[in-house]
Amino acid sequence: MQTLFFKESQETDLHLILDIYNYYISNTTVNYYLNQISIQQLKNHIFIDHDKYKTYLIYNNDNMIGFCFLTQFRKKDAYARTGEIGIYLKPDFTGKKFGQEIIQHLENTAKANNIKVIVASISCDNLPSRKLVEKMGYVQCAHYKEVAEKFGKLLDVIDYQKIF
Repeated sequence: MQTLFFKESQETDLHLILDIYNYYISNTTVNYYLNQISIQQLKNHIFIDHDKYKTYLIYNNDNMIGFCFLTQFRKKDAYARTGEIGIYLKPDFTGKKFGQEIIQHLENTAKANNIKVIVASISCDNLPSRKLVEKMGYVQCAHYKEVAEKFGKLLDVIDYQKIF
């Protein structure tokens, strides 16, 4: 197993994160924005310098290969025990077996911050991510059919969860 290094993201890292995120917006159906977003829109989605919710740059050796986040599941107080995870790797680093270590790191962050449930919302088209979370012990808890449309294609979203 390759060892990764996780650096908690700072405000100055937002442009690095945005470049990767916008790639997925423009080129894939794993993200349901239709148009590239701004740094301000990104800041509404992920947390920087937060006590509980974290965004990390991911490094392999000296290469920044992507980012991952543990964010608020829903913006209501009663959901404080539940977080949501996301992983976005630069295209050249997908399929390299980094996913398990990344999820383990996010789970450790969640546990340290008293988060008892993690949710992962995944496009039905994203079979590698679905297989990854299933391998990590997440179970399907919802399947939303044809809830999005991108590139002329109707898309499903599948939610997975893991309870600690």
